[in-house]
Amino acid sequence: QVQLQESGPGLVKPSQTLSLTCAVSGGSITTGYYDWSWIRQPPGKGKEWIGYITVGGTTYYSPSLKSRASISRDTSKNQIPLQLCSVTPEVTAVYYCARKPGAVYWSDYDKYDFWGQGTQVTVSS
Repeated sequence: QVQLQESGPGLVKPSQTLSLTCAVSGGSITTGYYDWSWIRQPPGKGKEWIGYITVGGTTYYSPSLKSRASISRDTSKNQIPLQLCSVTPEVTAVYYCARKPGAVYWSDYDKYDFWGQGTQVTVSS
């Protein structure tokens, strides 16, 4: 059974860089036909896709976040880090990491097969 666990600071100041980590257990981030995704949900709103990294290490981002988001992978630790630079209060959300089969479209959240429990991030001075 694959398990994902997000971690990071709960509070970040505006203009700082947000760094989150997704620790994956029960499966390798470099095998199979899967994409490892970051998704967020602002308070009172729907899910927003941030981007994903493939098992081969290729990254894809939401056009609205591409200039500020960076998804990478640490294969030695089986982790998927996310960085968002120059954060604003609008970045406040619950952040999830999730796995989807490679053939599933990025917005088809119902077909993602594993999700982390999510981590709350608040941007405030």
